[in-house]
Amino acid sequence: MRAVAVVAGGLLLLGGTVLIAVADQQRVEALDQAKAAVVEAEERLDVARDANLRLAEQLTALRTVIADQETLLSDTTGLLP
Repeated sequence: MRAVAVVAGGLLLLGGTVLIAVADQQRVEALDQAKAAVVEAEERLDVARDANLRLAEQLTALRTVIADQETLLSDTTGLLP
């Protein structure tokens, strides 16, 4: 009976060790995936910032044109160029 208990204890110890190793491996893989997702998100954010900057420049130019046109249209003398 004692031998059965020793064998069962050894198997439980071995099984527990394997479970811990597998869980640690999964944790490391999940951490690597999370790091990759962060890098990808940062790259997409950089692309979005660049696009936003280009659009802001275009918007500024368009606002300047609109302001010039509004100045022309608000001519109260009736002598538009």
